[in-house]
Amino acid sequence: MTTLPSLPLRVSLVQGATRWHDAAANRDYYAGLVRPLAGTTHLVVLPETFLSGFTNETLGNAEAMDGEGLRWLAALAAEVGAVVTGSLVIREGDACVNRLVWMRPDGRFEVYDKRHLFRMANEHERYRGGDARLVVELNGWRVCPQVCYDLRFPVWLRNRYDRETERFDYDLLVVVANWPAARRYPWSTLLRARAMENLACVVGVNRVGVDGNELSYAGDSVALDALGQPLVELGAVEQVVTVAFDPAALVAHRTRFPAWRDADAFTIVP
Repeated sequence: MTTLPSLPLRVSLVQGATRWHDAAANRDYYAGLVRPLAGTTHLVVLPETFLSGFTNETLGNAEAMDGEGLRWLAALAAEVGAVVTGSLVIREGDACVNRLVWMRPDGRFEVYDKRHLFRMANEHERYRGGDARLVVELNGWRVCPQVCYDLRFPVWLRNRYDRETERFDYDLLVVVANWPAARRYPWSTLLRARAMENLACVVGVNRVGVDGNELSYAGDSVALDALGQPLVELGAVEQVVTVAFDPAALVAHRTRFPAWRDADAFTIVP
């Protein structure tokens, strides 16, 4: 089995209290949290819908792909010299999507549209779901970014091993969220389960505070190794923490415990 990845990956978890329906305030707020990370990290992870909060009032809070939100994200990534990611409400024609943007320091970016829409909050009535998983490379690591409710669907997140390329689909799963405190136990449990079953490291970044729907958020952002053990656990207050993932530990675990050899083959139908 290949020994990739071979380099450490530094990831910064930005657990903030997103301002409700105020993109300008959120740009200022999150820029203040992220700028001190310049030159110290490879990847900065913001929460889900970090410019608006998790809202069904899409028309007044949606960004355009050529709008201020994307320009701000590109400028911030360039300033700190790292990839910056998180999701935004984006308008595309007559529809809106909950879109994660993977913004590189050189201004190039890729996107992932949240596939699983949270019907208990009627997200499926206001947004269009995505149909393609995104995997990107960073410092030799394959990273799969996902959005909140996607975490509950293990088939969608299954990490497969390609014997021809000798690579897993991904080495690190990143989940950005607005996950309410009332369901904090499932959040923590599912993140650990996804690490264990997929032989992959996991980062989950959730927001804190209270939103305009009077929902409370307890944070509980975390970085986990491939055994589901925490490298860092954030509490329920605003925090910015950087963790270094060790490639040797990941490769050693996959070699010592090759459960991927016994995995079932399947196809995901769009």
